Amino acid sequence: MSKKKKPKEKAKATDISPQLLEKNIQKLLSDNPTKAFNFKEMSAQLNLLDKPSKRLLTEVLLDMETGERIFKVGRNSYKTSLEQVYITGNVDHVNPRTAFIVSAETETDVMVKAENLNGALDGDTVKVLVYHQLKQKRAEGEVAEIIKRGRSSFVGKLELSPRYAFVVADNRKMHQDIFIKLGDLNGAKHNDKVIVEITEWSEKAKNPTGKVTDILGKAGDNEAEIHSIMAEFGLPFKFPENLEKAAEKISDTISEEEIKNRRDMRDIITLTIDPEDAKDFDDAISFRKLEKGFYEIGVHIADVTHYVKEGSILDQEAFDRATSVYLVDRTVPMLPERLSNNLCSLRPEEDKLTFSAVFEMDTDGQVHKQWFGRTIIHSNRRFTYEEAQERIESLEGDFAKELTLLNELALKLRVERFRHGAINFETTEVKFKLDENGKPLGIIPKVRKDAHKLVEDFMLLANKKVAEHISTLEKKRKVKNLTFVYRTHDHPDPEKLSDFALFARKFGHNLNTEQDGISRSLNTLIDNIEGKPEGNILQSLAIRTMAKAKYTTESKGHFGLAFSHYTHFTSPIRRYPDMMVHRLLQQYLDGGKNAEQEDYEKQCMHASEREKRAADAERASIKYKQVEFMQLVEDKDFEGIVSGVTEWGIFVEIIQTKCEGMVRMADMNDDYYEFDEKNYRVIGKRNKKMIALGDKVNVRVVNTDIDRRTIDLEFIK
Repeated sequence: MSKKKKPKEKAKATDISPQLLEKNIQKLLSDNPTKAFNFKEMSAQLNLLDKPSKRLLTEVLLDMETGERIFKVGRNSYKTSLEQVYITGNVDHVNPRTAFIVSAETETDVMVKAENLNGALDGDTVKVLVYHQLKQKRAEGEVAEIIKRGRSSFVGKLELSPRYAFVVADNRKMHQDIFIKLGDLNGAKHNDKVIVEITEWSEKAKNPTGKVTDILGKAGDNEAEIHSIMAEFGLPFKFPENLEKAAEKISDTISEEEIKNRRDMRDIITLTIDPEDAKDFDDAISFRKLEKGFYEIGVHIADVTHYVKEGSILDQEAFDRATSVYLVDRTVPMLPERLSNNLCSLRPEEDKLTFSAVFEMDTDGQVHKQWFGRTIIHSNRRFTYEEAQERIESLEGDFAKELTLLNELALKLRVERFRHGAINFETTEVKFKLDENGKPLGIIPKVRKDAHKLVEDFMLLANKKVAEHISTLEKKRKVKNLTFVYRTHDHPDPEKLSDFALFARKFGHNLNTEQDGISRSLNTLIDNIEGKPEGNILQSLAIRTMAKAKYTTESKGHFGLAFSHYTHFTSPIRRYPDMMVHRLLQQYLDGGKNAEQEDYEKQCMHASEREKRAADAERASIKYKQVEFMQLVEDKDFEGIVSGVTEWGIFVEIIQTKCEGMVRMADMNDDYYEFDEKNYRVIGKRNKKMIALGDKVNVRVVNTDIDRRTIDLEFIK
């Protein structure tokens, strides 16, 4: 006797939401890209057999068809797309609801809703199925495959319950807590800052599962928080022991043979000018008068590559780090202290090996002769910026005459640079007054005076002239491209510039967006907005329109500095590309053959990536100290400027402390505010109140979160 087949259980309309049903439809159609399903077939495949469920299916299909997320074929059949479009890109998970896929294969980023990330995290490389989009709307998609994880470990605070634990990640783009089994705590306790390794994340699980691998200390402690930032950005805590030993073995004796192979400049007045708390001095300036009113100016740079041999373990570590990282209370150096603070540091009253650019200049700052090569110097005096500024202003004290003449030449170099179209951005940076435990006692804006600019102007001159020298060598050798490392900065994106010009016009400022006139027009704008309420915001927005500077073997010029050729030659203690420049320059000065471009381009890409990591870590440490400082002033009122407007909140920079916080849209309960993206503002639906970028506002600090490094504000009357 045959068994009767059990009828399929009918799904109730209440068993499935429209969102889940849409996802199931997309999966069915994506799994069968060449097949079109009619209504009856789709109902059967999705087990929607009762009338309410079929009614819901009709509604969802109509909505998807209207949005062109599916397409009707014939009278009543559907396909996922007219063709399957996949792209590969990186996840930028901007908020809990939305991520964007940044891909070289598309002009605009592809939006992916959080529920369609399918386990992908910020920074992951993914393959995405792109839904067909309506005109003038951003393309949407769904993660089809995770190709490569951006990271598997995260830093966060442990929250422990009797039966389970979670780690809440510090990374603001990690929107899921990480579940930890009690057996995988590795000794961590409630409120510890920890490093956690993700071990599993199944498709059905809401949260990933991980295990604690390191305990950094108690949340809120300075050491724990700074170590958390270092771990979050993958910064090394110390040098390996074998590396320290290798550095200690390097001799500090300068042989007579070595001196004979160098230009001896020890009896020429040579000075270093650095911040008061500097420990390494990687550049010095020498000065002497020549006949007929000419001056010899030497820009002397620590000869790091004399001590760090290419391919050595010291060189490999320096390449991997690529740059020193300057956090608020410490430096993560590129080179061990034996090199950075001792052998290579141009300390006063010591003979030091240098790589130099020496210029013969007239009183107008014009260069008539130049020379590049290895030298030996003897610094006469170490000046802080403040000491040098005092000499320039008072014309009194040791070396006041030399510093004043150097300053006059530097000013002429600066004027010439701006005349050629360099952009005069002057952003306000802050430094912190810290107690012995790293607690911030105050926030002090950094002030750049002539002494700072003097050093910068001569370093820019050396960088520019070294790059131009390579161009001259190419012509002499009749070589199309001599492989070299350049620092390039592209022209602004025309669309971004056009949007910025429209916004600036709202404040009564006109901007010429034609390529030939951009630089001068921007400088005019910067001059006009100085001291005005909208000044900081417009300058900040102008900077955002700029392309990012990068290292490359292609000499494309530097837009911001208005140089047709530019490199980084002047800081090899803290930047690996400068070491690459020193080696290549010496190779070509010696008549050596052309280097392999492909190898150097890969090294340039690595250096650019590491530079971004360093900048992000430095910003995180500044933000941490700002949040910590603002904890002390919760419930106090401040004057601020609207510095950003998004669909989920309004960013406000507090004028007094330069700290930025957010007024969340959800907390603005006097009205429902709509986001006007094009005009950088929100508008109250009922009261028509507008809050726009650049507006002066009064705010109160209502909450600070050290772990996420956020400051919550509210508007006050």
